[in-house]
Amino acid sequence: MNRRNFLKSAAAIPFLQLGSSDPSAASGQRVAINSPARVHPGDPGWPSAASWDRLNRNVGGRLIKIQSPLAACRAKPGSAECQEFFRKLKNPYHIGDDPAMTQTSGWVDAWTSAPSVYAVAAARTEDVVSAVNFARENNLRLVVKGGGHSYQGTSCSADSLLIWTRAMNSIALHDAFVAQGCAGKQAPQPAVVIGAGAIWAQAYDAVTTRGGRYVQGGGCTTVGVAGLIQSGGFGSFSKNYGLAAAALLEAEVVTADGAVRIANACTHPDLFWGIKGGGGGSLGVVTKVTLRTRELPDYFGGVFGTIQAKSDAAYRNLIARIVGFYHDHLFNRHWGEQIVFQPDNRVAISMLFQGLNRREAASVWRPFLDWLVDSPRDFSIEGEMRIVEVPARQFWDFRAIRERAPGAIVFDDRPGVPEGKFFWAGDAAQVGQVLYGYKSAWLPGSLLKGDQQVRLAEALFAATRHWNVSLHFNKGLAGAPAEEVAAARETAINPAGLDAFALVIIAGCGSPAFPGIPGHEPDVAAARQRAAEIGKAMEALRKLVPGAGSYVSESDFFEHSWQQSFWGSNYPKLAAVKKKYDPTGLFFVHHGVGSEEWSADGFTRLGAPR
Repeated sequence: MNRRNFLKSAAAIPFLQLGSSDPSAASGQRVAINSPARVHPGDPGWPSAASWDRLNRNVGGRLIKIQSPLAACRAKPGSAECQEFFRKLKNPYHIGDDPAMTQTSGWVDAWTSAPSVYAVAAARTEDVVSAVNFARENNLRLVVKGGGHSYQGTSCSADSLLIWTRAMNSIALHDAFVAQGCAGKQAPQPAVVIGAGAIWAQAYDAVTTRGGRYVQGGGCTTVGVAGLIQSGGFGSFSKNYGLAAAALLEAEVVTADGAVRIANACTHPDLFWGIKGGGGGSLGVVTKVTLRTRELPDYFGGVFGTIQAKSDAAYRNLIARIVGFYHDHLFNRHWGEQIVFQPDNRVAISMLFQGLNRREAASVWRPFLDWLVDSPRDFSIEGEMRIVEVPARQFWDFRAIRERAPGAIVFDDRPGVPEGKFFWAGDAAQVGQVLYGYKSAWLPGSLLKGDQQVRLAEALFAATRHWNVSLHFNKGLAGAPAEEVAAARETAINPAGLDAFALVIIAGCGSPAFPGIPGHEPDVAAARQRAAEIGKAMEALRKLVPGAGSYVSESDFFEHSWQQSFWGSNYPKLAAVKKKYDPTGLFFVHHGVGSEEWSADGFTRLGAPR
């Protein structure tokens, strides 16, 4: 796959049905079936073989009949073929290149990854149009997958048609981009146009390693670009560069009527706003995005280390000290990523910085490190605290990383794959994971003021009596530049995230596993026990912030008030955008906009059809 190919959309324009201002006015399209139930294979309404053949011709032979990757394991669980399948499940590139698989294998008592019946391996926007029209006309459950990283299972569904955008991964840099229809209203600016199937490793390679610029994106290299944008887009350096969604200048979207719409601040601005943080897969199929790019700082860097407290009292003191230190020295545009507080009275620090060099970063941390050294009876540093700097252009350059810190990355080990497909070693445990529990909550910046710090530190200590507690400081925009917070307020995400200094995440997972495969089944009893402890840990923190919002991409499958939690005061407006562009609910994802009108599997409309 060529990362630098330009999207050849210009040549395709005569064949595409371009959007009008009224989604219901798309000419030549059959009216959607307003049925209370979608069809399953074997139902009278399921498309005939001839119908599937016609779809295959319309998409240039790119329709795939999907076979379950678990077939060998179901036949012979102990076979070498089955063992090889589970070994490959630890390679995110192998998972991403298989339309039957997802980066998370499932969630105990919630969902299990299951392949669609057919997939359109879309290579062009026309392929997406054909698939959307076919699903609407035949009343099919439709699924969209790019990176496949959804913890909620939104990029898979049994008995469905999958629009698989993996091959739509072209990337083009622009020095002076102006969104369509915005001439004279919008100043030209550097930007990058990225296909919906691209992952962030490809984006950073093109924009930073080769192009010498920065684009705000995700920390995990195999996450899909389009999915992250639609969910908001926090990344390692969002404390300085804001939300990835706020950097969106334009998107090409196929809506439920099969129209291809250009969404930006001047054309379909309501759809444009909804895409910026309204959650992936609810409003349409995004086929490409155009993102603002920035100047690179001289360096990116990080501070890494683990501290052991030698008693509960010392641990309480350590947590309180970290809270105060963060407020006084790190609560600004330079610092992001996370600090993890563990039940064994240890603290793991993995903080990244930008806009500083190593000497300046070391100066920031010196008072805290001196305090630790002066208290040897209470604390010890495991190994040493490492403070590193990297020329920013080399941060995602696999050649430079391989030479500088080979243990920091893992490569795609399949024979014959292009050189340079890597992921961070720190993300390895997530590959193919089965989730046991996952809870998150935004912590408002007000908790860092005055005596609120004491309450926060005590709540953190109480939570660690049950489970690991991770504070992701880059996933809250309190402390970010005012202009970035203002830009984020023009997106659809819950405003609580913009006033938060961190997102607290408490989660647990296990190795890849599937029900019904002897020797490879999830440990349900252990999973439920761990989920209960995760719940207790989060409850200790939620006492500080009742009704705290949560980040839609990293949240609880069982979130009760998900509309309020994910979008807050923005949800009514999002629901209106949904009704305008998808009035019959073709696009369904778990806890997505409008999903309250459907059964949990997305097949049956609840109540009378609209």
